[in-house]
Amino acid sequence: METPQPLFSKLPLFKEPELKEALLKHGQLLAFNKGDVIVKTGQYVRFLPIVLKGSIRVFQQKEDREVSLYYVRSGETCTMSLAAAYFNNKSVSHGVVMEPTEVLIFPANFLTEWQLQFPSWNQYIITMFRKRYDELINTFEGVVFDHINVRVMEYLKRKSLIEESRIIDISHQTLAKELGTTRVVISRILKQFEREKKVKLLRGQIEIK
Repeated sequence: METPQPLFSKLPLFKEPELKEALLKHGQLLAFNKGDVIVKTGQYVRFLPIVLKGSIRVFQQKEDREVSLYYVRSGETCTMSLAAAYFNNKSVSHGVVMEPTEVLIFPANFLTEWQLQFPSWNQYIITMFRKRYDELINTFEGVVFDHINVRVMEYLKRKSLIEESRIIDISHQTLAKELGTTRVVISRILKQFEREKKVKLLRGQIEIK
């Protein structure tokens, strides 16, 4: 476990000293590698993760198709896991680590107690639910109303901004999984974008022009 000061510099929303002490007492700091599965569909959630560094992709899967719901990044928690833990339900999504990631986890049975006891924890939970609600609505609207060409370009632009690079390390298959479609469809769209000089296709990479 890190010393308190470096740890809580990554969690500025938590104000109460008693809450910080509780997190240190009951929390466990874990490191995960890219590709590690933190939560599986159908699993009862007995702990809650707060990401300190890195990112976790939360998605739903049916047969060989996937659709990304959102990413959990530094200072955030997984709302799907949060909801499952609150009501003792099984998880309805997968959580997979996308890069070397540090996570603070603690037993889910403290959720309600801390929400009643600590205002900053209560505000954190409400903020996370609101953030994920907006992201899920955007995902739903994109799937229902936007043409797949639009969704592909918007995804690439958003990822480019996050990574602060015009060159994105991503395969056609991974991009297809992110958007809930097939590799054939993604390859066709990217080739069209390349002809229109919107992107340049590299080996395992896509450059936004």
